[in-house]
Amino acid sequence: MKTVREFYPDAERYLFDFKLCTFKKGYAQLDTDQDAWYFGTWANPEKLIIVSYAEGDCTIQYADSKEEFIKEINKWVEWNNENGFSPVRIDPGLNEGLIKRFKSLGLGNLLH
Repeated sequence: MKTVREFYPDAERYLFDFKLCTFKKGYAQLDTDQDAWYFGTWANPEKLIIVSYAEGDCTIQYADSKEEFIKEINKWVEWNNENGFSPVRIDPGLNEGLIKRFKSLGLGNLLH
């Protein structure tokens, strides 16, 4: 898995919600009860990308395979559950393509 770290000093999560990681671009929000203007996570099940933003820090993970993407999503879910930031849900909006893709990867149980 390739990981890229960037810093956006003046950003808020809304840059990702409304411009960089939108439903139209194939991203779904990975929701927890920790989400706020300074934190968020998104996943693109087609491109196998996971983006996390926290207080200016941005981590982008590029999975090399579907299996690696699924494993990373499950690790993320497990970590959030163990640290009290659950329930973890994937929010695909009303995007049928995203819903189908997450289901085809065996992650349908996390959709809301």
